[in-house]
Amino acid sequence: MSDKFDVIVIGGGPGGYVAAIRAAQLGLKTACIDAFTGKDGKASPGGTCLNVGCIPSKTLLDSSKHFHHVQHDYAAHGITVSDAQIDVPQMIARKDGVVRKLTGGVSQLLKGNKVSFFHGTGKLKTGLEVEITPADEGDTISLHGKNIILASGSVPIEIPGVPFDGEYIVDNVGALDFDHVPDTLGVIGAGVIGLELGSVWNRLGSKVTLLEALPDFLALADKDISKQALREFKKQGLEIHLGSMVKSAGVEDGKVKVTIEDAKGEHQHTFERLLVSVGRKPYTDGLLSEDCGVKLTEKGQIDVNEQSQTSVPGVWAIGDCVRGPMLAHKASEEGVAVAELIAGKPANIHFDTVPWVVYTDPEIAWVGKTEQELQAAGIDYKTGSFPFAANGRALAGGHSSGMVKMLADAETDEILGVHIFGANASELVSECVVAMEFQGASEDLARIVHAHPTLSEAVHEAALHLDGRAIHRGN
Repeated sequence: MSDKFDVIVIGGGPGGYVAAIRAAQLGLKTACIDAFTGKDGKASPGGTCLNVGCIPSKTLLDSSKHFHHVQHDYAAHGITVSDAQIDVPQMIARKDGVVRKLTGGVSQLLKGNKVSFFHGTGKLKTGLEVEITPADEGDTISLHGKNIILASGSVPIEIPGVPFDGEYIVDNVGALDFDHVPDTLGVIGAGVIGLELGSVWNRLGSKVTLLEALPDFLALADKDISKQALREFKKQGLEIHLGSMVKSAGVEDGKVKVTIEDAKGEHQHTFERLLVSVGRKPYTDGLLSEDCGVKLTEKGQIDVNEQSQTSVPGVWAIGDCVRGPMLAHKASEEGVAVAELIAGKPANIHFDTVPWVVYTDPEIAWVGKTEQELQAAGIDYKTGSFPFAANGRALAGGHSSGMVKMLADAETDEILGVHIFGANASELVSECVVAMEFQGASEDLARIVHAHPTLSEAVHEAALHLDGRAIHRGN
C-alpha cells in the first residue's frame, strides 16, 4: 500500500468518516484513522456519537420510554399490564447490539468506498505527514497527504474536586453502562446530556437530582420553551436545583457525597451514583506535533476560517474540535463541505440554520434565534405560537404537552427562529430548517397544506398566528 494520499482524515466520528467517504466518492485517494475500540476489542469507527454518545443514549431513552409507558400511560388506553419489570443487563445488551450494527455499517461503508482505514491514533507532523500509532501497539506508520482533515472530536469536561472513578462518579460513558438502576442518581449539569441520561434512569425508577450551576434552566433555549420544559420535567419526577455550584465530591462507604453551594449556603447531597455532565471540550491531546504549525484558539479549539482551513495550507479541521456548536450533524455537513472544497467544488455551511435537539420526552428542538437574542440585538420581530393541547393528533396520542413558537422579522416576515417543545419535535423542526435555509417567510409555511391530523399542523397554526389568522386558537 502506498503511504501517499490525496486526503488523510484523523478521526472516524460523524465528521471524520463522512468526510472520508465523500472525498473517496469524489475520486480522491483517502485514508481515515480512528482509535475507538468496541467492547469486542475490534475497531469501532463512528466516534463518540455512535459508540458512547448520540446512538446509545437514544437507544436507552427509547427503552426507558417503553417501560415508563407500560407503568403510567397504557391504562388510559384500556391496556392493563401488571408487575412490569426492567431487565437492565438486557437493555444494555440491546443498546450494545445497536451500536455494533451501526459501527459495523460504517466499517463497511469505508471499505465499500475504498477508504484505507487505520485503527489507531494519528498525529499531524510537519510537511503534511501523519504518524499513526496502531491500537494494537505495533510499529508506528507514517503517511503523507496532500490534504489533512482533523476531526478529533471532544471529551467530557472534568470538574476540579470531582474525580471520575468509572464506577461511582462517572461521565456519560459510565452512565450508559450501569448494571442496575441506582436508588439515587446525582447529575451535575442540567444541559442536554444531563437531561437525557437523567431522564433514562428516572423513568426506570431512580430518584434523580440535577445540580445546575447556572440560575437559568436551558439558557440556550427560548425562555418560553425552557419554562414549559422545566415545569414538565419536574412533573415527571426530576428534581432540578438551579444556581447550585458543586464544590467537591467523594466516595464514602459506597456512597457519593457531594458538597454544593447555593443561595442558602454550603451543604451536602448523598447519591448512590453521580454523573458529571457539564459540557465537552475539544480533544487535541497528542493530535499535533509542536512544530506542525496549526494554531489553537484561547478556548483550545483548532483555529479555522469560514471554510474550515487551519493556519497551515492543506490542513483542515471540522466538528467538535473547531468553532460552532458541538453537534454530530454539524460535523457531518462540515465534513462533506471540506471534501468538496478539496475537490474544487463550491461548498459552505450555514450555521444559522443548524437545528438543536434535546431528546427528552417531550422533545425540545429549535433553529435560529431565540426571542431574547432578538431583543438583545434590537431586531423588530413578531411572534406566533400554538399549543399541542389544541392539536388533534397530539391529543389522540396522549402527547398534549408543549407548544410551537415561531419568530419572524416584523417587516419582511422572514422566519428568524422556531422553537418546539413536544412529541417528535426533532422531526418537526426540519420543515422549519428548510424554510429558513431558503430565507422563507412565515407566510410560506402558513400557505402550505399540512396533512390532517398531524403534529405538523401545530407548525402551520403557529405560522398563521404570526398574522393573527390561527384557526384553532384564540388570537
